[in-house]
Amino acid sequence: MSNTINILKPHLAINVRDVEASIAFYQKMFDVEPSKVRTGYAKFDVNEPALNFTLNQVPFNDRGALSHLGIQVATTDDVTLMKTRWQESGLTPRDEMQTTCCYALQDKSWVNDPDGNEWEVFTVIEDNLPEAKSNDATCCTPTFTNIDGKSEAVTTPCC
Repeated sequence: MSNTINILKPHLAINVRDVEASIAFYQKMFDVEPSKVRTGYAKFDVNEPALNFTLNQVPFNDRGALSHLGIQVATTDDVTLMKTRWQESGLTPRDEMQTTCCYALQDKSWVNDPDGNEWEVFTVIEDNLPEAKSNDATCCTPTFTNIDGKSEAVTTPCC
């Protein structure tokens, strides 16, 4: 018996308020059609990034405990390509370039789904930076808020 585990791809399942609205958003974000749609459920088999991604329609009032989701890419050019793809699909990305987050210098762009889940595409330019004296609990969260489709800067900087 081999000790090697043949991992196909990670799986992520999120709760959504309206599966139809979320399907429309994630078709644009991932540039792929769902592989399975049922009442209150959808599955996307995403190749880039490799992901088994499911939506489960569940009633909830507030945003859940999820902080944010992300796709790490190799370069700033890759961030820009993903941002362009999102824009061409009708999404509204927000940039956060040359930001210090999670003890690393990063370039990133963000979109949010219909339930307020924030997604970032990011590249790490310089990693393992020292802890800043002003470090706070908001590290690795967007440095803006999205209110009715408009981005507003948050006064607390990341890390």
